[in-house]
Amino acid sequence: MSALVDLRSDTVTRPSAGMRKAMAAAEVGDDVFGDDPTVNRLQECAAQLFGFEASLFFPTGTQSNLAALMSHCQRGDEVLVGMEAHTYRYEAGGGAVLGSIQPQAIVNRPDGTLDLGEVEAAIKPDDPHFARTRLLALENTITGRVIPRAYFDQALALAQRRGLSTHLDGARIFNAAVKLGLPVKDLCRGFDSVSSCLSKGLGAPAGTMLLGSKDFIARAKRARKMLGGVMRQAGVLAAAGLYALEHNVERLAEDHANAERLAKGIGAPTPQSNMVFFDAAPGLVEHLAQQGVIVLPGARLRLVTHLDVDAAGIERAIAAFNSFK
Repeated sequence: MSALVDLRSDTVTRPSAGMRKAMAAAEVGDDVFGDDPTVNRLQECAAQLFGFEASLFFPTGTQSNLAALMSHCQRGDEVLVGMEAHTYRYEAGGGAVLGSIQPQAIVNRPDGTLDLGEVEAAIKPDDPHFARTRLLALENTITGRVIPRAYFDQALALAQRRGLSTHLDGARIFNAAVKLGLPVKDLCRGFDSVSSCLSKGLGAPAGTMLLGSKDFIARAKRARKMLGGVMRQAGVLAAAGLYALEHNVERLAEDHANAERLAKGIGAPTPQSNMVFFDAAPGLVEHLAQQGVIVLPGARLRLVTHLDVDAAGIERAIAAFNSFK
């Protein structure tokens, strides 16, 4: 474990020795021509795991989400999305800038869901004055909150009734699946597409899977090319993704337990997954850094547990917080 306790994100992890060994031994080919065997194996494995016809390997989740939006929507179409959603707040407006897709943002409720009455009211009528509402984009987990399957059943029923396609940003969907005790395919069932990150929580150095029907993935492959996301001998990264899916999913429960221990130790609200939120007093971030605990600065700290922070690291973080005067 690192001498530092890095709680900035679950993206800061380094590949383990076993993952590095798998990467070094990866059989590779040119993925532009579709002949990288390790990438192909990862895509087949992910499609089966998530219960979709096909999947596509992307270098980043931002690009995967953007390709999904561009594959569901045409220029001038509209996506309904939560104001707290990663696709709306943290992806540089790519859907609007590069896809010419209008986002219609809806306020997230305290539990992270969208009010489905507000969602339906936001669907535009068939009128030349309005953008055409084509897509409902949801997220799980969203800022650490786990969305239950029952909510998705209701949201998907609404989308089907109103003729909308559906996309799930499941960057941390495995955290939700582990928390709810559900297979990931059950949690994703019914969505037209799902994006799932391999480097958030699962420990891979890079990579995201986009899942959907064969026709959808064919459209997404074109979007990926347009966005510059096609890699050549990508099997080295795909091997890390395969290792992550095999070894690092069930252990997410350890991250959740560490987050609960951290929250209890510093007097923060009990987390639902691997994110603890804490209101910071002036000087706290600097004090923590002096104690070897790194956090993202802000008035409200987001503390993220992951496989590179063990129980001893959590105790060090608690001690650092509690030594602040």
